[in-house]
Amino acid sequence: MKAVIPEDTTDLTTSPVPVPEASTPEAPVVPPVQTEPQRGTIAEWTITILLLLFLTTTLVQAFVIPTGSMEDTLLVGDHLLVDKLAYAPSGPASKYLLPYEQVKRGDIIVFRYPVDISQTFVKRCMGVPGDRIRIINKQVYLNGVKLDEPYKVNKTDYIDPYRDNFPSAPNSTIYPGAIDMLEHHVVNGEVVVPPGYYFAMGDNRDSSLDSRYWGFVPRDNIIGKPLVIYWSYDAPSADLNQPDVTMGHVLDLFEHFFTKTRWRRTFMLIHGYPVK
Repeated sequence: MKAVIPEDTTDLTTSPVPVPEASTPEAPVVPPVQTEPQRGTIAEWTITILLLLFLTTTLVQAFVIPTGSMEDTLLVGDHLLVDKLAYAPSGPASKYLLPYEQVKRGDIIVFRYPVDISQTFVKRCMGVPGDRIRIINKQVYLNGVKLDEPYKVNKTDYIDPYRDNFPSAPNSTIYPGAIDMLEHHVVNGEVVVPPGYYFAMGDNRDSSLDSRYWGFVPRDNIIGKPLVIYWSYDAPSADLNQPDVTMGHVLDLFEHFFTKTRWRRTFMLIHGYPVK
């Protein structure tokens, strides 16, 4: 949708690139001024990560970020492990064993794109059922309160009449879910999140295809939340959006693996931010 929305609507894809083998040198991750960790600790981390990656079950799944809609929290080329049980409904016994939780404002969530459930998106949950949301000159107001959002970025200076002052009359193509939202869920100039749905936005507010354009996220579409970045590689979106690994991407990895890997992001834990 022109400059407002990225041309590529795929927001998160199953990782097509294998994580580096355990033999890959890890020296760049550890600052040289620190004492070298014990071998047992490194082995435990390596085994844990490999098990999580290659024994993909209903517990975790590996994904890669192909677009910049969540910058600078998540970068293009971040490879994530997603906890698929975080928001699962608890059973009579499992609720005492597993840390199930409700989706909260400020959580980073992974979900099936409501317009096309074959695609997977990652955004920040900005509104839960019953919340009232309004945006005035790029500033989000939740239930009438101006939010402090240290995680968000605005990479353009101009004010878009729809994107940055929401809800309002659309000035570009929006999807049926957003049309329904604007027609049936706006009260006194605020979007009201209905039961069983959530309002999600990208941290890169000026370049994010999010609830402003396609509506609410159904609860049943939510897959889980990202846990950790196990590898981050500075690759172009065109390479990461492909369903299979391209020869060009393989050559790029062969030539630039060590220089384009963002070592500081390796094993970086991903946390939400409490939005109240």
